[in-house]
Amino acid sequence: MKPQRQHRVTQLPAPHAPRLHTMHTDSKPFTPARRSRPASSPGAAQARIEPPLGPMTALATEQGLAGLWFDGQKHHPGPLLVPEDPQHPLLKATARWLRAYWARTPDNEPPMLDLCSGTPFQRAVWTALLRIPPGDTSTYAVIAAAAGSPAAVRAAGAAIGRTPVSLVVPCHRVLGSGGALTGYAGGLERKHALLAHEG
Repeated sequence: MKPQRQHRVTQLPAPHAPRLHTMHTDSKPFTPARRSRPASSPGAAQARIEPPLGPMTALATEQGLAGLWFDGQKHHPGPLLVPEDPQHPLLKATARWLRAYWARTPDNEPPMLDLCSGTPFQRAVWTALLRIPPGDTSTYAVIAAAAGSPAAVRAAGAAIGRTPVSLVVPCHRVLGSGGALTGYAGGLERKHALLAHEG
């Protein structure tokens, strides 16, 4: 039997490490509209992207990339009532970032993020995720502590599962105790493939 790959688990970089990317938290949160309602965020646009692990929908607002979901993943917001515009500058930048990610291009600058849709605790968790370097992993307990609530491990896990920008916010780099390959909104097969790609 082939031995199971051991993922390297490290402490997070310092809070002001350059891997912590800019995100906007002072603007009105984007709420995906229901089918019967018009788009609720001026300047928003969406595009379909086709990375190796399956189709994704990307959502951009005036503030940054607000969503990147695999088809059928948990907590997918469903149909977005915003215009489709694959030529939107931020959506084009996201597609370039994904191509570079799969090509393992060094110094690949990620798109600006708009994570203001989350609660303060969720945003703290998502910010902590941004500090996990490629090739490394963390744990739910470490992320909870980095978010300022060491006892809220379960809540941190729930926030990680609701990360709206897959891959760019690397929720796939969080493992269970003892390095167990636990849940991932996009599916465990994708999580395993992403870690193998980065490892």
